[in-house]
Amino acid sequence: MKDTPYIRVGTAYYKLVHAPTIAGHFNEVLVHWNMETIKQDHGKDHLSKVPKFDGFTCIPSHIDFKQEFKGFYNTYSPLAKLPHEGKLEHSLIFLRHIFGKHYELGLDYLQLLYLRPIQVLPILCLVSKERSTGKSTFLKWLKVIFDNNLTYLTNDSFSSQFNADWANKLL
Repeated sequence: MKDTPYIRVGTAYYKLVHAPTIAGHFNEVLVHWNMETIKQDHGKDHLSKVPKFDGFTCIPSHIDFKQEFKGFYNTYSPLAKLPHEGKLEHSLIFLRHIFGKHYELGLDYLQLLYLRPIQVLPILCLVSKERSTGKSTFLKWLKVIFDNNLTYLTNDSFSSQFNADWANKLL
């Protein structure tokens, strides 16, 4: 997919775009695209470069990610940043602050999210009546790690019939 931002799934064409968010970030989104428009923009020969898939699937993996899985386009996103050896004392101090007496449990939870993203885990709720305790900062920290596989939801998101925007997200 590096040669072209387009894919064909079944008989439909899509373009991978980076949609801006109100928070100033960008989310990778597949937008339905017209075959004639691709021809007009790039010439008819360009269609032969477009990767073809039988359908969509969502196979989360951070260790052995594959964009294509048995002929299907994987809607899960590869991580933009991979772990490497180094110092992480600031993150550990932050996590100790967030999880408090449940620090070890918090580390286990984060490790499972990374190593086994398909394992069912309990829902993590950070609750505090106080402001400026790190709840939002923790979400932003997770967003840096899990990138396009994390989204922010509102109460309306849960009551809506339409969950396609977040159905393939880890968090």
